Amino acid sequence: MKQKKIDDALRDCYRELFAKSTPSGDFDLLVENAEINDRGQKVIPFMDYEIDEALFQQIIQDTITKHKVPKHLQGQFSIAVHLGCSPRCKRSA
Repeated sequence: MKQKKIDDALRDCYRELFAKSTPSGDFDLLVENAEINDRGQKVIPFMDYEIDEALFQQIIQDTITKHKVPKHLQGQFSIAVHLGCSPRCKRSA
């Protein structure tokens, strides 16, 4: 799977995660309006958003299926989402 396709899948996953978070957010706008830190990196206030843990996992799985992420890359994809700028998770009741 080419890096561009992986990046597209990650972006799609983040869009869905923020759309379903509390408060609801537009990932593209967050990226567009992000401040730049002293290292030239965009700073997205992802910790201001929260999503149910089960929904978080379902969105990752749905994205993997939708984008046909190969089995050998699925674990890496999930880790990338978890370690990236995803909303924080709240435990399901």
